[in-house]
Parts: sequence; C-alpha cells; structure tokens
Amino acid sequence: MFKKILIANRGEIALRVLRACRELDIKTVAIHSDVDKESLHVTLADEAFCVGPAQATGSYLNIPNIIAAATIAGAEAIHPGYGFLAENPSFVEICQSHHLTFIGPSVQAMRLMGDKAQARQSVISAGVPVLPGTNEVQDVKDALAFAEEHGYPMMLKAAAGGGGKGMRVVTEPGQMQKFFDTARSEAEAAFGDGRIYLEKFLPNARHIEFQVLGDEHGHLVHLGERDCSVQRRNQKLIEESPSLALTPEQREKMGAAAVRAARASNYAGAGTVEFLFDARNGDFYFLEMNTRIQVEHPVTEMVTGIDLVKQQILVAAGHELPFTQDQVRLTGHSIECRINAEDPASGFLPSLGLIDHLHLPGGPGVRVDSHLYGGSSVLPYYDSLLAKVITHGADRKEALARMQRALAEMRVEGVLTTLDFHRRFLQNESFRRGEVHTTFVESQLSQVMAEA
Repeated sequence: MFKKILIANRGEIALRVLRACRELDIKTVAIHSDVDKESLHVTLADEAFCVGPAQATGSYLNIPNIIAAATIAGAEAIHPGYGFLAENPSFVEICQSHHLTFIGPSVQAMRLMGDKAQARQSVISAGVPVLPGTNEVQDVKDALAFAEEHGYPMMLKAAAGGGGKGMRVVTEPGQMQKFFDTARSEAEAAFGDGRIYLEKFLPNARHIEFQVLGDEHGHLVHLGERDCSVQRRNQKLIEESPSLALTPEQREKMGAAAVRAARASNYAGAGTVEFLFDARNGDFYFLEMNTRIQVEHPVTEMVTGIDLVKQQILVAAGHELPFTQDQVRLTGHSIECRINAEDPASGFLPSLGLIDHLHLPGGPGVRVDSHLYGGSSVLPYYDSLLAKVITHGADRKEALARMQRALAEMRVEGVLTTLDFHRRFLQNESFRRGEVHTTFVESQLSQVMAEA
C-alpha cells in the first residue's frame, strides 16, 4: 500500500480523496494556488505546497510544479480527482517517468476513450450500440451532407471533449455553419483540440450512465446505473440511482454492454460508461466513457455500500477487487443535488463573493460533500460547485423526502446559489413521477421556477 499520496486537485473532490486516504492510513500532500492557501483540503492535509498563481493554467495544470511537489514530499502516487489533469494521458506518462503511480487508468485506455470518435469505433467492435455518427468532420459541407442523409436534429461534439464543452445541437441546415465554428472554437479553447464530429441527437432521451470498476488482474464489474437526465446545457444538476426508467432486464443488458465497452480498452480503475436511453422503445446507445471518478459517484456509493475512491487507490496499488459482479447489490435509492454558486434567474450566471453564513444539513440518510466553511470565498477562477447534497432512503419516496428536508435546512449566504432551484424542482410533478429527459430543464425552467 502507498504510504503517501499527492492530491492534484482542489475543492470538494480533494477533500473526498483526502478522507479516503486517511481511512487507509495514507499520508496526504495537498497542492494549492496562492488564493487557495486557506482552503479546507490544505488545512487538513499532512503537507501542502503552493504550485502557482490563481489561474489554473499556472497552478492546478502546472505539471512541472506538481511533479516537483510530489518529488520533494516523497509521495509515491498522485490522485487527480476529476477535471484538471484527470484525463490527460501526457500527465500520466510524466508521472510514470518520475516513478509516481497515477491513480487512474492506463495511458492507452485514457487515450482511446478520451478521443470520442475513436471510442465510438472501439465500442462498435465490442458490440455496443451507438447512434448514427461520423468520425472527425473536416468542414461544414461534410456535416451538412451527413445531416441531410440522417435527418435533424444533430449534435456537434468535440472529439476530445467532455463536461458539455464543444457541443451544439443543430436543428436545421441554416444553423450548421455558425454552430460548427462555435463548437470547434470552444473545443480548441477547452481541450487544445478543435476536432469535432457529428452524432444523431435524441431530444427526449434519458442520460443513464453505468459505474464500472476494474483491476489489473482482469476483473471488471459494473456497480449499477445513475440517471443524470436532469441537466442544463449538458451540465448535470441532479443525479439518482437506480433509474426509474429501467427494468431489471434492461439494467442487466445495459450493464453488460458497459462492461464490454470498458473491457475493449483493458480498463482498470474507476470509470463511467454513459448511454442515451430511449424510454419509448427501450433502445440505448453509447454516448462516451469518462476515465475518472465522476462528480456524482456518491449516489453509487450510497446504494452499493462500496467506497469508490478507496477502491481506486487499492486497485492502483495492485490489489484485486474484493467482490464479483454477482456480489454487487443495489439497496434503496439515492439522489444527489449539485449546489452551485450560480443564479438560475439570470441564466445560471456564476456568483462570486464571501460566504457570510453557512449551515450544512444532516440527519438520517443525508451526506454533504463540500469544501465550504463560514468565511471561505467563492473565486472566479474555478468551477462553481459549492456542495453536493446526497440522500439515501429505503425507496425513492424516502430519498426525496430526505432531500427536501436537507435542502430546507441548508443555508449558504453571501453568494447566489441554485438552492432555490433545487427546492422548487423537487416539487415538480413530472420530476416526482420520474418523467424527465435531457432537455426537460431547458423546456420547463420558467414553469419550474414559477411553481411554489
């Protein structure tokens, strides 16, 4: 087992990894930018190193400084969390060249699944269904020709993308040129890679993803699904497990497909295989694979009782998975609400400032993953996620009741947040019946915010 791990991240995920390390009796090394020196993960870590200025490019993406910190501290491994360097294969190679274990998948698996166009071809070979789509599209003429053949709407997607960046829905030919240029520019800015491809868009599909976990000994399992259909501009807002949309037979079929998709890259570590699910006919289609821990991993932990971050660390240290597919059981229901420093009334614009007052909820079946404390600052340089409120109950009704109670208790003052949006959304009748899809929020936002 590792004796010391450097955590190459910030915020709630850095704190989450730190806690897992502490339970495994592993010393932790935090990194931080100059404006993050009073962050909670820095305060709680055994050691901490400033790796650069506020802008992430000079600090949390500063590979030479991060490697130097790990070397000076005597760390044996680096956990990247999510975002920043978590899906950067060049960083993995640099870690290896400095005899540091990267807690995540291999370079080969990351490169294959990180290139969305290549990933499509890989899972097709594994017998996993995909939507009609292209390889890289070089110009608008090719995009228009494909859309003419397969019909609108179409989704332009960044080949190196994720997190909703470099994605645009095209509903008619007149939009193609503008959205093609926008998607390409956004992809270049976000990933340093402007390649895009085209895929058929299902406007009323559900977004269902399967958590997978593999080890270096050839064992690979899935840990059930998460329904992430409540999203805006391809950014997830609410996640839950299990999905109301799936029958046991569909869950088994999709889970097996997720394992085949991951096995196609000899995957080891924690990852997520994402699908679009057409509830009208039960068809599902591969969307992408994320080669890292997900923001929404707690709902899977709540229904399976498996600590995913600990398992990531154990697998990276060479351990075998301690369970088989037959031993994985989903118990009860879990829901997660992402509380962001954003103003829903102004198009979810970010909100900045000092946290004047903070009260986090508790009680039976309630978990809060957050790096906030009274007096902490919400800065303009990083993601707007403040906290994840997760509840668990014997069934969805109890999980929802606990979430409503938790959000009613929660107080975050000093910045605008999405708390009120979530409180209102949980009362929406369509959501309570489980009748949601990936475009539901955008089509019903004004109604949801008007409801009492």
